[in-house]
Amino acid sequence: MSLLFEPLQLRELRIPNRLWLAPMCQYSAASDGLPGDWHLAHYGARATGGFGLLIAEATAITPIGRISRHDVGLWDDGHIDAWRRVTDFCGQQGARMGVQLAHAGRKAGIHRGWSGKEGTLSKRDGGWETVGPSDAPFPGYAAPRGLTTAEVADIPRQFAEAARRADAAGFDVVEIHAAHGYLLHQFLSPLSNNRSDEYGGSPRNRARLLLEVAEAVRGCWPEHKPLFVRISATDWLEGGLNPDDLAPVMAQLGSRGVDLVNVSTGGLLPAPIEVGPGYQVPHSERIRRKSGLPTAAAGLITSPQQAEQILVDRAADAIALGRPALRDPHWPLHAAAKLRADIHWAPQYLRGR
Repeated sequence: MSLLFEPLQLRELRIPNRLWLAPMCQYSAASDGLPGDWHLAHYGARATGGFGLLIAEATAITPIGRISRHDVGLWDDGHIDAWRRVTDFCGQQGARMGVQLAHAGRKAGIHRGWSGKEGTLSKRDGGWETVGPSDAPFPGYAAPRGLTTAEVADIPRQFAEAARRADAAGFDVVEIHAAHGYLLHQFLSPLSNNRSDEYGGSPRNRARLLLEVAEAVRGCWPEHKPLFVRISATDWLEGGLNPDDLAPVMAQLGSRGVDLVNVSTGGLLPAPIEVGPGYQVPHSERIRRKSGLPTAAAGLITSPQQAEQILVDRAADAIALGRPALRDPHWPLHAAAKLRADIHWAPQYLRGR
């Protein structure tokens, strides 16, 4: 049996295989953060395509935490039924469904990628005041307002409330987004966090918000359901985060009930990233070895044989595919054929097996 198509048990959740859909923003919310027909079609296609776990895109815990006006959300109980439509269908296809809870911080309120415009939306165009650890902006974006200590202390509650809604919406996994230069990453990195209160300064203080968010989410997320965290293991910049710095933080997350780390890199600031096949996999291996937590690896993993070897080498416990899954929603079905593995096919598609 191919390792890619072995199930993975996390708490009481049995994920049928280790090829997962990475969270990839669709910027296509119908209105007010509601997922619509696009999301049903997008995630439904990947569920019938054989992915064992689908992690829904960055889903805002508050309207001001949206990356764009077109982001989905879970900041209101009115979002629950719209998401339930998606999770019910994907579950019927045998896939498990996760959601990435997010706050974009100083990178919020921007034009969506294909608009031809860059930077922060003006209030005239529907933008809003953004927030961050301080008033230091992401290059090319509007300066945020630095959060007060009381406002920072309230963020874990916002994540926990969104997690409660995620449970009601039928999600099997919650992933806390602490990567790619968004709010929790902004607090973690010394390159963006220059606060002088208990949420800034030392590595311990910079990690405080992420640890508090994990505790708050675990406190309301059902005990039998797994909790993930996505991190950027390196900022790719001198003086920024690196896997050796982050491994102790990940171990602390494990003691607070986190079950897996989804490992990515970069996004805090423009940086000279050394891109190549599997370029983020060594960071996954190091976090896995040093923290003792399972990991998912991502980043230019493009062939079934390459993905299989990552698991054989114990560099990760699962593979999270982003862009390849956008190109081919049936990537796992094709991979199973190449690796001679048995995998569930929707009965409607068996004639094409």
